[in-house]
Amino acid sequence: MTTQTRLAPLLLAATAVGFAATPIQADSSPDEAVKVQLQDYKATMQAFGKTLKGELQAAMKEGGPMAAIQVCNERAPEIAANMSAESGYTLRRTSLKPRATAPTDWERAVLEDFESRKASGTPVAEIAWHNVTKVDGEKQLRFMKAIGTEGVCLNCHGQNLDPKLKAEIDRLYPNDQATGFEKGDIRGAFSITAALED
Repeated sequence: MTTQTRLAPLLLAATAVGFAATPIQADSSPDEAVKVQLQDYKATMQAFGKTLKGELQAAMKEGGPMAAIQVCNERAPEIAANMSAESGYTLRRTSLKPRATAPTDWERAVLEDFESRKASGTPVAEIAWHNVTKVDGEKQLRFMKAIGTEGVCLNCHGQNLDPKLKAEIDRLYPNDQATGFEKGDIRGAFSITAALED
């Protein structure tokens, strides 16, 4: 079964909300295999984001930011791991100011480029990147998509956190750097990598 067949329901859902039409930059005219796999990547990211956002919204409604931080701590890694296993891709979230997952060298370079593009006026929703590279002899397709900071994100990632919430964040994430954001900032990015299927 091809990746496209495995993720067909996700791809349809992503297309329905317009995610599959997100502009990307890098290769000027990627071949068909790259185009197909990029669509699968975006569908997988869309499904991850929708699932996590739904659980965060439910937690916020039930117990506020203290409950939401528990969802981020426990469920976000589980959701990413499950979707990585189902798709065969490596799906991560990372940031220049990480809470849990520090960027690799190549992810850091892309994130720095994202900040430059935002500073030049590119809307965060349009900032994405991909390339094809060889890693240990295997051709891989890498893709990253910027994550914008929404108002609700500021409860746990903003500049003036509730002291009790800050203490809980420090307990769960002793090396946390993911505060001080403002609405509209690039919070981080989805990162997804897999062997390129020819």
